[in-house]
Amino acid sequence: MIHDVVVIGAGPAGMSAAVQLRKLGASVLVVDEQPAPGGQIWRGIERNASGPIAVALGPDYQKGRALTAAFRASGAEYSPSTQVWQIEDEWTLFLTSEGKARRVRARAVLLSNGAQERPVPFPGWTLPGVMTVGAAQILLKSGGMLPQGNVWIAGAGPLPLLYATQVLGLKGQISGFLDTSRGLNLAALAKLPAAWRDLPSLAKGLKWQRELRRNGRMIRGVSDLRAEGNGRLQQLEWTAGGVRRKAKADVLLVHEGVVPRIHETLALGCDHDWNPAQKYFAARSNRWGETSRPGLFVAGDASGIGGWTAATVSGEIAALGLAGHLGIKVDTEALRRENQLDGRRSRALALRPFLDALYTPPTTSIADDVVVCRCEEVTAGTIRKVARTSTSDPNAIKAATRCGMGPCQGRQCGYTVQAILAEVHNLPVGDVSFFNIRPPLKPITLGEIASLGELEDAE
Repeated sequence: MIHDVVVIGAGPAGMSAAVQLRKLGASVLVVDEQPAPGGQIWRGIERNASGPIAVALGPDYQKGRALTAAFRASGAEYSPSTQVWQIEDEWTLFLTSEGKARRVRARAVLLSNGAQERPVPFPGWTLPGVMTVGAAQILLKSGGMLPQGNVWIAGAGPLPLLYATQVLGLKGQISGFLDTSRGLNLAALAKLPAAWRDLPSLAKGLKWQRELRRNGRMIRGVSDLRAEGNGRLQQLEWTAGGVRRKAKADVLLVHEGVVPRIHETLALGCDHDWNPAQKYFAARSNRWGETSRPGLFVAGDASGIGGWTAATVSGEIAALGLAGHLGIKVDTEALRRENQLDGRRSRALALRPFLDALYTPPTTSIADDVVVCRCEEVTAGTIRKVARTSTSDPNAIKAATRCGMGPCQGRQCGYTVQAILAEVHNLPVGDVSFFNIRPPLKPITLGEIASLGELEDAE
């Protein structure tokens, strides 16, 4: 069987696209790494429909129930707990679930697999007890788990503010919030008038900050963060207001923004654009979400960070673009106007330029002894040493050091390697490329590969 569309990812963009495609009569397979629909923003929404966790997670979380229900009722085929480890020409996709591999065919593909947190190495970031805010929120949404002991949050952006208020709402403890942002700056002030179009979101952010300041947990102007401990996290050090400070810590949750997932589009040779404000690559796409590879579409944060509301709208737009690509007899321009998709997306993105200017990625140089590639334990000093005698090509670093060859395949070190190369060669960061991405896109065992042949022989 050849599906009309394979949608990768069942978050806001993927679910809204699947619902719309089914309304237009397309056959749809949705492949999802998670065990249930919702993506990161609505993770566990069907299980957490009521109770204290749902209340603490807020009204935006609860809004996921309607779309999840519509997706379940749409008739789209759903394959949860499934990884895509290879995508080939003519849209043959190789999947793995429950230890077995299989291949599926499609007439078109939609990548709606979201974003990942931006890794920012610092001294001690590999210690047990240090993890990302996103990982902590996964534990909260999946199992109602709260961090225990002396819990600190460090970083910048809406997510750590949101998570901190969620923890406090569930009577959890936070010892302090180390704000690493530059604070309100001229660039952000210039973007503020347009942000008023999304006054509710702006008000939410101000409320989160006010609550943390009122509880005395917010420490502003933090730099030079260091985590220390013997075998696990025991202490933090940082500078604020020109003063070096220390504190006991059992858990440190860090976050410095999110970046689109681009491994799939890089592997497929799609054109990408550099976002200078947030320092990330995103696949170039047209007004329907189609990339430079005909038949391959992107939607949601996978096409550029915009948040869940914009992701939902971009999923609807991509569905119409896919319908046009498939030759489904429907007036896509008329539907785009009738559903006010451009206006809705514009309003959903109104706050984004302000946030991008307010929460710029950190630019601090990484010390030589700090591990950059956790998989292969490659330090910044090793990367700099190789970079001084090589071209400004991340793949030269990979060949010489194995940096980027581990299970994460450069997801945790790619942008850091790029920044170090730009520093050594005195280049703008955007002029340095990313790693070349090779199959498989996700780790796969030999047994799973062998099962592919066994399954096809049985068929």
